[in-house]
This record gives sequence, C-alpha cells and structure tokens, in this order.
Amino acid sequence: MYYIQPHYHGISRTTDDYERMAQAGVVAVAEPSFWAGFDRRYPGTFIDYFRQISEFEPTRAALYGIRHFCWVAVNPKESENIALSREVMAAMPGFFDKPTVLGIGEIGLNKNTRNEMIIFQEQMEMALKHRQLVLIHTPHLRDKLKGTILTLDLLRELRADPDRVWIDHVEEHTIKPVLDAGFWAGMTLYPQTKMSPRRAADMLELYGLDRLLVNSSADWGPSSPFTLQECAAEYRQRGHSEQELLDVFHNNPARFLGQNPKFSIRPIQMAQGSIA
Repeated sequence: MYYIQPHYHGISRTTDDYERMAQAGVVAVAEPSFWAGFDRRYPGTFIDYFRQISEFEPTRAALYGIRHFCWVAVNPKESENIALSREVMAAMPGFFDKPTVLGIGEIGLNKNTRNEMIIFQEQMEMALKHRQLVLIHTPHLRDKLKGTILTLDLLRELRADPDRVWIDHVEEHTIKPVLDAGFWAGMTLYPQTKMSPRRAADMLELYGLDRLLVNSSADWGPSSPFTLQECAAEYRQRGHSEQELLDVFHNNPARFLGQNPKFSIRPIQMAQGSIA
C-alpha cells in the first residue's frame, strides 16, 4: 500500500520521521506554509522559510525516496498584520516557478477577523491571477462553521474553480457544505485534538470517496505522521477494499495535486553534497 501525505509540516519533524514514513509506504508529501509556533516579524524571515521548504526539505525527504513538494503563503495565524503580509505576498510569485512549489496555501481564516479576510481575499486573487492551486485553512473549534461559510461566500464571489481549491480541516458539521459546493475537502488527523482516525473513517463511509483528502499535518504540537496509516487500518478493518484504500490515501491526493504538472511520485536523483 502506497500513501501520499498531502499536508505535512516537515520542518517541525526529525529526519527519522521521513525514514519511518518511507518504511510505512509514503511516496510523496506536500508541505503547506505554516505558522512557526510564534509570530514572525520580518518579510525576510518568511522568504527564508519559503526557501527552506522549497529547496532544503526536498533533499531530506529524497534521502528516503520520498518526493517533497510545498506551498507558499501567509498563514492565517499571521495575516493580522496587513503591512507585513503584503510585503511577503510581493515576494511570493518569485517562488511559483520553483520545481517543488505546487500553489498557494495555507491561506484562509483563523479567528475570522476583518484583517484575515482582507489578506485571504488578496491571496486568493493572486492564486487566480497566476493559475495556482489553493489550499485553504478553516478555523478550529467554535469559529469553524462561521469561517467555513465566510470562505465559501468569498470563493463564490471570486468565481474560484472548485476543482483547484482544497478546503482543509473539515469536520462533521462543515464537510457537507464544502462538498455540496464542489470543492475538495480535507480531514486533518491528530492523536489528541481535531479529527481522529476513527471519525475520519466514519466520514468516508457517510460521504463516499469523491473529493476527500486525508492528512496527518504533523506539526509542532502533539501530532504524528502516522495517523494517516491508523485511519487506513481502521477503514480496512471495517471491510473496505484495497482499491478503496488506494483511492483515498493515494489516488485522491494524486488527482488533486497532479493538476500541477510539477507533481510526481517518481524519485529524483539528489545532487551530491546537497545535505550534510
């Protein structure tokens, strides 16, 4: 069984995780731009971060035969500072042609503030202008439903192509409006918070497999790259076929990410001396 991990924050993990993921069947990961655990103050800090995930992380993953791709964005948790966000956004198009950059993400909302909405809209407009795939973060806990509705309203206003937009962190009360609107829906699995592997398996059974993505995120907090495999094991134990497993955990992310022709699961030859 081969897996594609479509939302994975590799910079917060050790190299051992890449080795163990390869042993568990992961052939590719995609790393969205992310909050660093603290608010960054300078545009150059973001730009160096974009370089890290677009240039350095692929070399770590390649040591174990895993393809590493990424997204660039001002994450919603840091979009409250409009002036800083716009300085970072001015540099983002320079990354779109890099061989591992798939699009713009994570963008969206964290606390549904006015400033977040401004930067969300401006990044969406940039994505549409440059024909980039989009990964959208929806708020957690009590702000999730409101943030999801605001997100769908904005996407309709901008006439975004649902085929090219993935709305992540859906839960039981937000998955239906996302799918009904034709967008891709992502379920983010954590061992303690957010979506559990068992809940995700329930939702796969309730809503079918079309346009659903499952990911582990694996960030700075209590998390694991292997909740993806835990969900697959739960789904298998319920009697689902290997073809269904392959569709959910490999083919669906390949279908979405593969809309960018740069995406491939074929291993690449790593340059000599590219990692110490």
